[in-house]
Order: sequence, then C-alpha cells, then structure tokens
Amino acid sequence: MTVYTRHDSPLGELLLTGEESPDGVTLTSLSVPGQRGAPAVLPHWRRDDRAFAGPVRQLDAYFAGRLTRFELPLAAAGTDFQRRVWQALDEIPYGTTTTYGALAERLGVPRAEVRAVGAAVGANPLLLVRPCHRVIGADGSMRGYAGGVERKVRLLTHEGALQPALL
Repeated sequence: MTVYTRHDSPLGELLLTGEESPDGVTLTSLSVPGQRGAPAVLPHWRRDDRAFAGPVRQLDAYFAGRLTRFELPLAAAGTDFQRRVWQALDEIPYGTTTTYGALAERLGVPRAEVRAVGAAVGANPLLLVRPCHRVIGADGSMRGYAGGVERKVRLLTHEGALQPALL
C-alpha cells in the first residue's frame, strides 16, 4: 500500500510517498510544490504521518544544519541506468558539487551520452534525499533541477557549496 505525508520545509510543503513495510516506510518519492514530474496523491493512497516520523526527523535535522547525509530506506522505481546514476548521486558529498560530464565520466558513460546522464538526474524521484541538486553545468551554471533552479541555489547555499549572494 502506498502511504504519504506532507511536511512543511524551507522549500515549501514536501510530499513524501512510500511503501509500508514491517520496519516502517520505504521512501519512493520526495517532491516539492510545482516540481516537474511530481506525483499527485491518488485516491487509494493513505495518509500516515507517523510512518514518516524518521524521514521527517532527518529532513528537519538537514534543514537545521545538523545532518549532512540521509540514512533512509529508498525504493525509487527506475531503469537500471537511472538507478546507476542515482547511486552515483548518493556519493556526492555534502557541501560539494560535480558536473554532468564528471558524473558521466565516473560512470564510464561516453562523452556523447552526457545528456542521458542529465536525463537520469532529472528523473530522480527523491529530490533532496538523493542529492541531484549537487550536479551543475560545466560552466558552473545552475541548470536542470526539477524543483526549480531557485531551490537548487538555496540548497547549495545551505550546504555551503555556494556563497550567499550579496544584496
């Protein structure tokens, strides 16, 4: 059974979805308002705020600056290639960035297929938890974030990978 919860955050109201298991919930999606490709709550899903107590605690700790790596059971649906790319995202350290080209190189993907890596990064259903926001353009540009470039900048600034803009 798919369960979900909503949780307020500095990025807006997050929608967390998951599958119930005897040990709690396995997270299948985390999305922000207005996110491209975000799931919509379906009538047969059940809201269960208690099932997401662990993920919500970790999210709150992240936003408070006390957590740099999520330790959650994840089960995002994707192709073998997408799962390889998403696993590589998990290895990008907090407070750092990498480029699409560097990520492709790490995965052994030919330079001509960097766009496929970008598409897999963009299809990540677990925003924030699986840190696709840490992948930037080769020229340092902020591009390709399903949650919106302004949120990507906020997350990278929060993590110290970007300096706050001077007003």
